[in-house]
Order: sequence, then structure tokens, then C-alpha cells
Amino acid sequence: MKISAIIPARGGSKGILRKNLINFCGKPLIYWSIKQALLAEHVDSVWVSSDCEEILEVALSCGAQVIKRPGDISGDTASSEAAWMHAVDHIESVQGSQDYYVGMQATSPLRECKDIDLAIQSMQSNSLDSLLSVCVIEDFFIWEKQDDSGLKPINYDFNDRKRRQLIKTRYLENGSFYIFKPEILRQKNNRLGGLIGIQIMERFKMFQIDNMEDIELCEAIMKAYNLDIV
Repeated sequence: MKISAIIPARGGSKGILRKNLINFCGKPLIYWSIKQALLAEHVDSVWVSSDCEEILEVALSCGAQVIKRPGDISGDTASSEAAWMHAVDHIESVQGSQDYYVGMQATSPLRECKDIDLAIQSMQSNSLDSLLSVCVIEDFFIWEKQDDSGLKPINYDFNDRKRRQLIKTRYLENGSFYIFKPEILRQKNNRLGGLIGIQIMERFKMFQIDNMEDIELCEAIMKAYNLDIV
């Protein structure tokens, strides 16, 4: 099997300036995703795709290979699929065809290399075409505000509130990583398709860095669970 990890990392960010390079547990944020992928037993090569020279330089210093992403797929409206497609074409032009790609999110540092390895093993043993990382949702009741200023429950009936033991298990797509066959990405223009599987991660790994307050929270979790020791 030939498996490559791809970490898209744009230079621009509206929520946090230079987000992928912020100091997180003493390292640039992108360092952690690179390191986790490098430590994964089943990953053969790790690539960072970016339009930012500084990010590419940091990625190289962390041991990743780099792909310069064109500006037309680097803006706020550009999809991760566009970045992954561009990266897949580049990687296969250099290393030949790959069996799987692991698409990782740099802003989700709360993961371990074992999460990636277990997911790859699941892809193989279950003959999956794609996979997403998830966390189990427990007692997660969603309400929506209506136009008349009233509130309406979305995923349960408050008049028939079930005991916790009777609630069907549901999963939250945590965005940490995805695994897909290259043909799925090309045929569907989507990271998911065909026979889809999940990799369940611990609940504390559901958080990601989208705004400034997330940094302190994720750092505390990272240190509490010794994820910063790699």
C-alpha cells in the first residue's frame, strides 16, 4: 500500500492572523499535524500544500514535503477538495499512484498518530472507499430559533424525552482528518463517497482552533492528555 498525508494550510485567515503558524504548545500550529502524520506507521509521505512561502519553509523544517498552491485555489471561498485535488496530481506526478490519501486539518491538533493508523487499518480491513473521523455525541439536543422568535427542537421531541440509554448513538464529524481513495476524489469531487466508514476518536479530540479563545482551551487539553509529548 502507498499512502500519503496532505495538510492544506492557507496563508490567509480572517479569524486568527497567520493561524497555521501561531505558537501552540511551543511550536507552530502546523507542526503538530505534520509530526502526527510522520509518526503514523502506515503513512509513507507527508505533504503540506500552501500559497504561503513562510508556511512552506516551516513545513520543510518540520520534515514534510511541500506543494506550492496556486492563488486561484487559495482564497476564502476555495474548497479543501480543490487543494487536495491539486496536491494529489502533484504527488502522483512525483511518486506515482497512491492507494489512499489522508486529508488532515492543521487547525485540529488534538489527535495522535494512532488515530490515523487505526483509520487506515479500518479502510483496509473493511474495504472502504473513504472515511471520516468522528466523536460520539451523547445528550446533544439541538434547538433552532424560528422567525416568530420562538424556539423549536431539531433532533428530539421535548414532550417525549427519552432516557439516555434509549437514545440512538450519533456521531459528530470532527474534521480532524479524512481518508479517501484518489478515484473517489476525482469522480465525486468530494472527500467522501463510495463505501464510507468512520474512525471514532475520544471526545476531547473534537475541538479545533477557529478563534482566539480556542487556542487556550486546546492547549490545556493538549497538555492534560500529554499530546504535546511526541
